[in-house]
Formats: sequence, C-alpha cells, structure tokens
Amino acid sequence: MTQKELNDIAYDIVGCAIEVHKQLGPGLLESVYEECLIEEIKRNGMLVESQEKIPLIYKGKLLNTELKLDIVVNNCIIVELKSVEAIHPVHKAQLLTYLKLTGIAKGLLINFNCDNIVKSGLVPLVTDKFAELKKE
Repeated sequence: MTQKELNDIAYDIVGCAIEVHKQLGPGLLESVYEECLIEEIKRNGMLVESQEKIPLIYKGKLLNTELKLDIVVNNCIIVELKSVEAIHPVHKAQLLTYLKLTGIAKGLLINFNCDNIVKSGLVPLVTDKFAELKKE
C-alpha cells in the first residue's frame, strides 16, 4: 500500500460522508450516520467492517476487554464518527490511539453535526507508519 493509494481511499470515504450529510443534514445520532455511511461506502465498492472489535493487550497481557472501532474501510483506514457540537482534542487523541494500537497508518475523524463536512467536520490523521510508505 502506498500513501497515494491510502489517500485515494480516504478521498472516496470523504465523498461518501459528504453524500450522507447532503441527504440527512446535521443533528441526528451517530448511529444513524454510521449505518448510512456504511451503506454508501459499500455502494462505492469498498470493503467495510463496522464496530470491529480489537483485543486490548496491556504490557503483553491480553485483557478481558476490547476496543470497538466505528468503521474500518478496506482493512487500511479507520473512520471514527462523531455527531457532536465540536471536535475536541480528546476525539483526535482517541483516533490516534486506535491507529497506534492497530498499526493502521491513516484515519479519518468525521463529525456529522456541522454545516460542511470538509470545512469543519473532517480531521484526517496519520501515524509515523504513513510516512514510511512509498509515496506512489
């Protein structure tokens, strides 16, 4: 996987989110947007896993709890959804932690409770692993 391939998939995911937002508008529950975004991503031919459980390993020990990722697309991008008044640093930290724990290089934080997804509802994040990928 290259940086360009990841960025192209992310671009398509954002296009799907924009379509969902265009159809529904802001103000609904996160779960509603999640279901609609999953459907839109599938319609665009991408592989989607929702509420994917990942094991939590602490200091080498597998714990009895799991983390749940909102959406994973094509096994290479985590999409963390929100429907909140504003994106806060803790939301970014949450996604960065998920990226770190899974080894996935890129994630998208998408807040549907906004006027315009691209201008105020989207935060793309990458890890150091992304920088290690070939550009083309």
